[in-house]
Amino acid sequence: MAALMLTACGQTKKSNEMKALVAYFSATGTTEAVAKDLAEVTGATLYEIKPEVKYTAADLDWRNKESRSSVEMADKNSRPAIVKDLKDADSFDVVYIGFPVWWYTAPTIINTFIETYGFEGKTVVFFATSGGSSIDKANQDFKAQYPKIVWKAGKTLNGATKDDIKTWVDGLK
Repeated sequence: MAALMLTACGQTKKSNEMKALVAYFSATGTTEAVAKDLAEVTGATLYEIKPEVKYTAADLDWRNKESRSSVEMADKNSRPAIVKDLKDADSFDVVYIGFPVWWYTAPTIINTFIETYGFEGKTVVFFATSGGSSIDKANQDFKAQYPKIVWKAGKTLNGATKDDIKTWVDGLK
């Protein structure tokens, strides 16, 4: 008997017909842990969005207006370079993209990832970790910036268990 998987589109398909990707950017490891759980729960391929130049602790100092992350986030056209090693990006039906919330939205490296691989016509769902901000602004920003993508409302998954993640994924419609 073929295994079934509930997709982000709310449709049940045979798992061998549906292909999902969990792509994540994690500067400190927090988002990575959630991404691994999400990939396990969904049976998705796990992929790390890697900057060509890794972020240091000094780069991530949001209190310093001259830090790398502060400079990137102040410039909406910033597109930090990424390692481009994702194979068969077009083969995925559902793409979950995870990130830490920076300045109330997704880091600009997420724009780089989306613009590198496209995902037009694909279902894309954000998930995030945050010290206190919601994912709402990222959901709004990216839906407006990339209207050819089929967006499903993302969620902040701080401290989420695998059961919490499964309940969230099963509820996506």
